[in-house]
Amino acid sequence: MSVNAIGEFVGAFLILIGGIASVISVFGLIRLPDVYTRSHAATKSSTLAVLLTLSGTFAYFLFAEHFISVRVLLGIIFVFLTAPVAGHLIVRAAYRSKVKLADISTEDELYDILHSTEKKESNYDHENE
Repeated sequence: MSVNAIGEFVGAFLILIGGIASVISVFGLIRLPDVYTRSHAATKSSTLAVLLTLSGTFAYFLFAEHFISVRVLLGIIFVFLTAPVAGHLIVRAAYRSKVKLADISTEDELYDILHSTEKKESNYDHENE
Protein backbone atom coordinates (compact mmCIF):
# COMPACT_ATOMS: atom_id res chain seq x y z
CA MET A 1 0.00 0.00 0.00
CA SER A 2 1.40 3.37 -0.99
CA VAL A 3 1.55 6.52 1.10
CA ASN A 4 -1.09 8.12 -1.12
CA ALA A 5 -3.53 5.26 -0.56
CA ILE A 6 -3.00 5.43 3.21
CA GLY A 7 -3.51 9.21 3.11
CA GLU A 8 -6.73 8.81 1.15
CA PHE A 9 -7.91 6.21 3.65
CA VAL A 10 -7.11 8.52 6.58
CA GLY A 11 -8.99 11.36 4.88
CA ALA A 12 -12.04 9.19 4.22
CA PHE A 13 -11.91 7.88 7.80
CA LEU A 14 -11.84 11.43 9.22
CA ILE A 15 -14.81 12.38 7.03
CA LEU A 16 -16.70 9.30 8.28
CA ILE A 17 -15.93 10.10 11.93
CA GLY A 18 -17.04 13.70 11.29
CA GLY A 19 -20.36 12.42 9.95
CA ILE A 20 -20.84 10.21 13.01
CA ALA A 21 -20.03 13.13 15.32
CA SER A 22 -22.61 15.21 13.45
CA VAL A 23 -25.30 12.57 14.04
CA ILE A 24 -24.37 12.46 17.73
CA SER A 25 -24.74 16.25 17.81
CA VAL A 26 -28.26 15.97 16.41
CA PHE A 27 -29.22 13.45 19.09
CA GLY A 28 -27.92 15.88 21.70
CA LEU A 29 -30.04 18.67 20.26
CA ILE A 30 -33.15 16.51 20.32
CA ARG A 31 -32.73 14.85 23.72
CA LEU A 32 -31.31 17.56 25.98
CA PRO A 33 -33.78 19.52 28.12
CA ASP A 34 -32.96 23.23 27.89
CA VAL A 35 -31.28 25.85 25.73
CA TYR A 36 -28.05 25.74 27.72
CA THR A 37 -27.36 22.04 27.33
CA ARG A 38 -28.60 22.07 23.74
CA SER A 39 -26.22 24.87 22.92
CA HIS A 40 -23.41 22.85 24.46
CA ALA A 41 -24.27 19.91 22.24
CA ALA A 42 -24.61 22.11 19.19
CA THR A 43 -21.36 23.98 19.59
CA LYS A 44 -19.01 21.34 20.94
CA SER A 45 -19.93 18.28 18.94
CA SER A 46 -20.88 20.02 15.72
CA THR A 47 -17.64 22.01 15.82
CA LEU A 48 -15.76 18.75 16.23
CA ALA A 49 -17.77 17.21 13.39
CA VAL A 50 -17.04 20.07 11.01
CA LEU A 51 -13.36 20.15 11.95
CA LEU A 52 -13.00 16.40 11.41
CA THR A 53 -14.78 16.60 8.07
CA LEU A 54 -12.69 19.53 6.87
CA SER A 55 -9.48 17.87 8.11
CA GLY A 56 -10.44 14.72 6.22
CA THR A 57 -11.13 16.77 3.11
CA PHE A 58 -7.77 18.48 3.44
CA ALA A 59 -5.97 15.13 3.88
CA TYR A 60 -7.80 13.59 0.93
CA PHE A 61 -6.93 16.44 -1.43
CA LEU A 62 -3.37 16.47 -0.16
CA PHE A 63 -2.74 12.79 -0.81
CA ALA A 64 -5.05 12.08 -3.76
CA GLU A 65 -4.58 15.25 -5.79
CA HIS A 66 -1.32 16.57 -4.27
CA PHE A 67 -3.11 19.85 -3.71
CA ILE A 68 -2.91 22.01 -0.58
CA SER A 69 -6.23 23.79 -0.25
CA VAL A 70 -5.84 27.13 1.50
CA ARG A 71 -9.62 27.55 1.51
CA VAL A 72 -10.07 24.36 3.54
CA LEU A 73 -7.38 25.48 5.99
CA LEU A 74 -9.07 28.87 6.35
CA GLY A 75 -12.40 27.09 6.89
CA ILE A 76 -10.87 24.99 9.67
CA ILE A 77 -9.45 28.08 11.37
CA PHE A 78 -12.67 30.07 10.93
CA VAL A 79 -14.90 27.33 12.39
CA PHE A 80 -12.46 26.66 15.23
CA LEU A 81 -12.49 30.31 16.26
CA THR A 82 -16.08 31.38 15.64
CA ALA A 83 -18.31 28.45 16.62
CA PRO A 84 -17.44 28.32 20.35
CA VAL A 85 -17.68 32.11 20.63
CA ALA A 86 -21.09 32.12 18.93
CA GLY A 87 -22.33 29.36 21.24
CA HIS A 88 -21.11 31.27 24.28
CA LEU A 89 -22.86 34.47 23.16
CA ILE A 90 -26.12 32.64 22.47
CA VAL A 91 -26.10 31.09 25.94
CA ARG A 92 -25.17 34.41 27.52
CA ALA A 93 -28.05 36.14 25.76
CA ALA A 94 -30.43 33.39 26.86
CA TYR A 95 -29.25 33.69 30.46
CA ARG A 96 -29.57 37.47 30.49
CA SER A 97 -33.06 37.11 28.97
CA LYS A 98 -33.91 34.97 32.01
CA VAL A 99 -34.54 31.71 30.13
CA LYS A 100 -35.19 29.08 32.79
CA LEU A 101 -32.75 26.31 33.53
CA ALA A 102 -34.01 22.74 33.26
CA ASP A 103 -35.60 21.24 36.35
CA ILE A 104 -32.74 18.77 36.69
CA SER A 105 -30.19 21.60 37.02
CA THR A 106 -28.98 21.78 40.58
CA GLU A 107 -26.97 24.98 40.75
CA ASP A 108 -26.83 28.35 39.05
CA GLU A 109 -23.30 29.57 39.65
CA LEU A 110 -23.78 32.86 37.80
CA TYR A 111 -26.78 34.02 39.84
CA ASP A 112 -24.80 35.43 42.77
CA ILE A 113 -22.13 36.96 40.56
CA LEU A 114 -24.50 38.74 38.18
CA HIS A 115 -26.94 39.92 40.81
CA SER A 116 -24.20 41.35 43.02
CA THR A 117 -22.90 43.24 39.97
CA GLU A 118 -26.40 44.56 39.20
CA LYS A 119 -26.77 45.79 42.80
CA LYS A 120 -23.45 47.62 42.61
CA GLU A 121 -24.47 49.25 39.31
CA SER A 122 -27.85 50.34 40.69
CA ASN A 123 -26.20 51.79 43.81
CA TYR A 124 -23.74 53.66 41.59
CA ASP A 125 -26.61 55.06 39.50
CA HIS A 126 -28.49 56.28 42.59
CA GLU A 127 -25.37 57.99 43.97
CA ASN A 128 -24.85 59.93 40.74
CA GLU A 129 -28.41 61.26 40.53
